[in-house]
This record gives sequence, C-alpha cells and structure tokens, in this order.
Amino acid sequence: MINTTHKNMLGGDFTVSGNIVDIPGRKIYGGTVEVRAGRIAVITPSDEKFDTYLLPGFVDAHVHVESSLLIPSEFARLAVVHGTVATVSDPHEIANVVGTAGVDYMLADARRAPLKISFGAPSCVPATPFDHAGATLGPEAVAQLLDRPEIRYLSEMMNFPGVVSGVPDVLAKCAAARQRNKPIDGHAPGLRGDGLVKYIAQRILTDHECVAIDEAREKLERGMKILIREGSAARNFDALWPLLKEAPDRVMLCSDDKHSNDLVLGHIDVLVRRALANGVPLFNVLQAACVNPVLHYGLPVGLLRVSDPADLIEVDSLEQFAVLRTWIDGTLVAERGSSLLPHRPGAPINQFAARPKSPADFALKAEGRVARVIEAVDGMIITRRSQTTVKFENGLVVADPANDVLKIASVDRYADGRPSVVLVRNFGLRHGAIASTVAHDSHNIVAVGADDASLARAVNLLVENQGGISCVGPGVEAVLPLPVAGLMSGDDGYRVAAEYARLDELAKQLGSQLAAPYMTLSFMALLVIPTLKLGPEGLFDVDQFAPVSLWVE
Repeated sequence: MINTTHKNMLGGDFTVSGNIVDIPGRKIYGGTVEVRAGRIAVITPSDEKFDTYLLPGFVDAHVHVESSLLIPSEFARLAVVHGTVATVSDPHEIANVVGTAGVDYMLADARRAPLKISFGAPSCVPATPFDHAGATLGPEAVAQLLDRPEIRYLSEMMNFPGVVSGVPDVLAKCAAARQRNKPIDGHAPGLRGDGLVKYIAQRILTDHECVAIDEAREKLERGMKILIREGSAARNFDALWPLLKEAPDRVMLCSDDKHSNDLVLGHIDVLVRRALANGVPLFNVLQAACVNPVLHYGLPVGLLRVSDPADLIEVDSLEQFAVLRTWIDGTLVAERGSSLLPHRPGAPINQFAARPKSPADFALKAEGRVARVIEAVDGMIITRRSQTTVKFENGLVVADPANDVLKIASVDRYADGRPSVVLVRNFGLRHGAIASTVAHDSHNIVAVGADDASLARAVNLLVENQGGISCVGPGVEAVLPLPVAGLMSGDDGYRVAAEYARLDELAKQLGSQLAAPYMTLSFMALLVIPTLKLGPEGLFDVDQFAPVSLWVE
C-alpha cells in the first residue's frame, strides 16, 4: 500500500518504492530504488506491500522515426508516455533525401530530448540501383558514419539480392561494420534456404520482415534473431507472437514504421499487453520488450540494476500494464498519460525540385487489352499481383473505381520529369486522390487516384508545400505540410497526429477500406519488398528484381 517518491524528481536524485520486477533474475519482490545523479545507487528489498510495479523501460528494437511524421525530439515526447525509454532507429528515410546531412540532422535533434535514440548508418541509399533518390551513400560514406561512436550499427541491409549475389559495394558495407565490431541489421522478406545461408554469412543476424512463422523459425534455427513487427502498415504480431514462448532470448519487439496518430495511442506497451493476453509468460514478454535489444545492440540503457542508468517505468499492474511514470537517466519524463518533455520546434531541411503537373501528365496510353495490377494488402507492406482488362477512352487508360482499379503514379521530386503511371487495386477510392512524399525509400511523390484531375491536384498540393501528405475529392482539399525533408513536421506532435488522423479519415470517406491508407501508400514504391511495386520507370517485379511491362497482352 506504500509507494513513495521524494526529493527532486527532475534532478536525477530520488527514491521510489514498489514491486521490483527483476527480469534477468525472473523474480518480483518489494523494494526501494535509490537514484543518485541519474544512476541506480541502491536497491533495498522490503517486506512491505506495494500497489505498483517498477521495471526497466521498453525499447523499440527497430523504428524509422521519420515515419511518425515527427522529428526525433517530438517523437520522444509522445513515446515516453507509453514507457519507451529507447529506440534502435534507422535514419535511411531522411538519408535518401539529403544524404549524410540528414543523419546529422537526426542526431542533432535527438539530443534535444532524453529518449535514448540509437541511430545506425544507412546501408541502402538508394535502396536499389533502380531508384531515383536524392543521395547516394557508398561504402566509403557508410564506413565514415560507422567510425562515429554515436552510430551503433549498420542499418537494415535491404538489398538482400545484392548480398546473396555478392555485389562488391554491398559486401563492402557489411565488411565495414564487421571490422568495427558493430551489429548489422537484416531485412530479408521471404529469404530462405541457400540464399539465407549466404545472407547470414555476412554476420547479418536480425530480421524484422517475417510475415509467416515457419519463415521466422527457419531464421531462428540458422542463428538469427527475429523482431516481431507491429506498425501502422505492417502488422505481423498475430502471426509471430508464439515465438515469444519458443525463443524468448532471441526475439525483440518493434514498430518499424508508426504514424503519429498511432503513437499517441500506444507503442511497445501495446504489444506487451497483447502478448500477456495471449498467455505468453510475463518474463518472456519483458525479456523481448526490455532486455534483448539492450544486449544485442549494446545500448546505453539501464536494466534496473545497481550502477545502471535510471531508465525505468512504473506500471499499475502486471495485467493492464498502464504506464504511470517513466524515468530516463533519473529524469521524470512522463506521468499518468502526460509527457513532461517540452515541445521545441524543428527547423526545415529539404531537397525538392518537382514542379506542378497537369492532368495530361497522368495520361496512360492503352498499349494492350490486359494489364498487370499491383494489389495492395491491408496490414502488410508486401503486395500481390493480378491482371485486369483495362478500361480506356480515346485510346487512353482510365481508372475504373467501380471495379477498384485505380491509377497509381510516382513523381520524381529531385528532378522535373514526367510521372510514372500504372494500376493498383484495394485502395478503394471511389472519388478523388491521395498523395504523399513519404514514399519509401527514395521518397518521391506517390499518389493514387480515381481520375487524372484529382491526381494532378493532390500532387500539386505537395509541390506547393515542398512535401507532405494530401487528400482531394468532392468538396475536399487538405494537406499536411512536412517541411523537414518532405517526411516530418517540426510542429507539436499531438497537433500533427490530429491532422494526420483527419486526413486518414478523409481518405476513408473517399472509399478506402485500408486500416492505414497513407502508410500503405508509402510502401507502394519500395522496390525491395515483394511482389509488384511502382518504380520510377513503371512496374517493378521484386521477385525477378527487374522492371516488368505493364501489359500482358
């Protein structure tokens, strides 16, 4: 019944009592934690009864901060409310736009908040040689980043075909990480058998792209660690959660890409609750949520041990796991659902050369009768492939909303060129268009629309604002500007989340049935995720790793 906290709560010296959850020791006992100068000085066991529980904070083992639409310091404001004390973050989104300057931007802004964001050196800028990105980071640039002590690992090696086939520049980046004894993050959707063996041979020992448990089990058997991902678009927890029972020492939890409106609602804490509700033993869950990322990446994060940094949380119970308070380095950063971190506006950084487009720029000549179609998959970043008999007028292909066949376009933001236009299913728009400059990984403009005029207007709203997300339709014209590389806003995170939620709802009012239409849209041009995607020159077959004709016959 006793749970006292006193002294200077914001100065790094305090004591707090509660039921202490010792994850490495797999035990719970009453006690008092004394913190001095931001570190745990003493833990004193007690026979008293306590209402709340103290444990290490949560770690997101793989996240692109940019996908929250927030700069790192603002991401931190929202995340700490949910007990997150650290993240393992790949800055390759902004690096694809402005190169090393983008990595520097993220590092500098992250220092403005206490959340322990550990950045990696982007390994795939651009993601493939078929992309049109704003920068290129070759082996020398990657090695220079890895030389920095604040760069803790080589970010996800997305070009797994390049690893398997032995592309020299790709292997050189892996070698640079090994030479510096820094971990290499994996990204190998569907890779199995001999190809997987070659991939792991480069000492790539994690993967967050498994969508099926048999694939994840094979990777575990071959020595990898699996990150169970549950983000705004890719949602793999339901398929993979049994791994928390089977291999708790080799599993971590991550969001990968999480929009700000979802971050307002929850983070890793949500996955902890879901795992417990599924019957996963408490210490298995907490091993994955709190401990494994710290050990694997060597993070400077405390695990509620004497002499550790005071990175801990207080929760109401071991069933509800409502986060009452969060401390980082002994500083109270969140209390009972409110962030105690101040908002600090972010300065813009960008690269944007695209000019306004006309409806005629989205015209698609009918060169056949049957066309290949990208099929978006709700809750996944993979796509499927299908075919359709096209609808055309005056020799030009037109969208067919009645049959859920829409146009999808990519507009190069780094040069003023003609859009690449193909066909897509499952976005469901009956009218209008949506567009975004958050388009992994090169972050050109990507747009889906039911007619060419709407496509042009949605794109032009982004041109006018030098980046953002937009929605147009009957009586609707809305845009959320993202002046930080066309990826992030420097505005208050809660305001950004509310505006994004409004745009998300507008897209659904136009007919989209997708859980996260903008997040799904952002992956339609990612050429390293199967199966059929939109490249700068047209359709791209990821399985063949080559462009493919739109036309079947």
